[in-house]
Amino acid sequence: MRRIVVLAVITLTWLGTGLAQADAWRIETVDSGDDVGAYTSLALDSSGYPHISYFDDTNDDLKYAAWDGSSWGIETVDSGGSVGYSASLALDSSGYAHISYLEYDNYDLKYAAWDGSSWAIETVDSGGLVGRYTSLALDSSGYAHISYSDYTNSALKYAAWDGSSWAIETVDSGGNVGYYTSLALDSSGYAHISYRDNTNDDLKYAAWDGSSWGIETVDSGYNVGWWTSLALDSSGYAHISYQNMAKEHLKYAAWDGSSWGIETVDSGGAVGWDTSLALDSSGDAHISYCDLTNEALKYAAWDGSSWGIETVDSPGGSVHYTSLALDDYGYAHISYQDGANDDLKYATTLPEPGTIALFGLGLAALALRRRRKDT
Repeated sequence: MRRIVVLAVITLTWLGTGLAQADAWRIETVDSGDDVGAYTSLALDSSGYPHISYFDDTNDDLKYAAWDGSSWGIETVDSGGSVGYSASLALDSSGYAHISYLEYDNYDLKYAAWDGSSWAIETVDSGGLVGRYTSLALDSSGYAHISYSDYTNSALKYAAWDGSSWAIETVDSGGNVGYYTSLALDSSGYAHISYRDNTNDDLKYAAWDGSSWGIETVDSGYNVGWWTSLALDSSGYAHISYQNMAKEHLKYAAWDGSSWGIETVDSGGAVGWDTSLALDSSGDAHISYCDLTNEALKYAAWDGSSWGIETVDSPGGSVHYTSLALDDYGYAHISYQDGANDDLKYATTLPEPGTIALFGLGLAALALRRRRKDT
């Protein structure tokens, strides 16, 4: 009983200071191998451990880093030419990594998947200049879906694996479209894509309803739709972060079932580059992005009534390629490139390792005390 009481006291102490701990960002360098860390994409496995795909600009390789609970494992996934541009990462139910990316030499869309022992790599689309601005999502069967740009035809394209072959189609070819794509799948496995229309300087959105693509303009304010990032809430409604390049502001659009609500999140200097959006369990938006004025990584979170904005890292040089994910506890995880040192870095609000486990153990102890008291 004494041990249980001690655990309960520790837990209550942690709860009392939890908010202060959560506000403190822990930052580390994952890979400092010369010029690395471009086009980062981050995903969390079932243990909440981060996995990151990224581009090694020195060697023109696609690389991958995974945290195993004690250290980072780093490997080269593909080194066949200039590969790894516009990388996008997703994890399947086994925690295995899947990555879509551009092979720059031939301008092809490529795809790499880990099967538990090796990487299977293939070219998905080589029809012209294709494969930039890739965004990858996996359906409930673990099959890959990829949105990307077709430069040859100035179009938005979409590729989906059905278990035996890739189905490839053009989603939108109305003008010069398909820049900065971001893909999410709804509960039916239907694709939703945000992207930029370069012809009209608009933010656009395409959604598959099971029989056809519905395409609409979300924001037509001058020179918008840069660095889009899309997430769907529990109702399947779309939320999009993006930049208004004309004003260098961070913007956010959310569908409420009948109309788009659009607002400026941050206008403090030249901000809004490389946005990455995630929704918490309440459906509230969290956004990581770059601040060029202050050469900083920034983070904005909606608390239900207002945006809280903070600087995560200001390494003394430019910051690029942010990618954000929230774990089951609501803690933020961000991968990005430290442009001052050309390193891959990782930041999180998760408390020091072991704290979450202690919290869970403390809750179990409190529950046991209550049961014993009741009996």
